[in-house]
Amino acid sequence: MLTPPELVWLLAAVAKGDEAAFVRLYAATRAKLYGVVLRILRRRDLADEVLQETYLKIWGGAGQFDPLRAAPITWMVAIARNRAIDLLRRRTETSIEEEPEAVEVVADNPDPLAARELSEELQRLLACIGRLPPERQRLVLLAYYNGWGREQLAAELETPVNTIKTWLRRSLLEIRECLDHG
Repeated sequence: MLTPPELVWLLAAVAKGDEAAFVRLYAATRAKLYGVVLRILRRRDLADEVLQETYLKIWGGAGQFDPLRAAPITWMVAIARNRAIDLLRRRTETSIEEEPEAVEVVADNPDPLAARELSEELQRLLACIGRLPPERQRLVLLAYYNGWGREQLAAELETPVNTIKTWLRRSLLEIRECLDHG
C-alpha cells in the first residue's frame, strides 16, 4: 500500500485525467476496497459490480477529494462502502440495523504482505486479461482502467449497449475463473 501522501498525489493526478496515475491508484487500493465491499455484500459478482462503480466514481470525483477533510483511503473506502450499502438496500430492502457488518470500516493499517500480494495479484490479473480475445481485452481495459461507461463503449466499438454489457459480464466471469483456477 502506498503512503497517504502518495495516494493524495495520485488522486490529484487522477483529477487531471492521468490514466497511469489511475492504474497505480487502482493497483494500490483495489484489494482493500474489494475486501470492504465483499464483506458487506458477501457475493463476488455484486462486489465486482460495486468495485467497478466505485472506481468510476473515484475517477470522476477525484477533483473533489480534500486531503484536509479525510485520508485518501478513508475517502475511497467511504465511496465503496456507501455504494455497497446502497446496493444492499436496493436488493434486500433491509434496514442498516439488520446489516451491522455494512457499517464497519476497515482499519487504515495495511497487512505487511499486502504490497507483495497486490503485485502478484496484479500480475495474475493482467495474465488473465491477456487470455481474452483482443477486442474483449480492449473493452475491459477501456471500461475499468479508462472508466468508460457502457454507452461510451458502445459508441466507440459501434456495438449495441446490451452486447457491451454481455461482453463485459462474460469477460469478468472468464477473468474470475482464470484467477480462481490459475
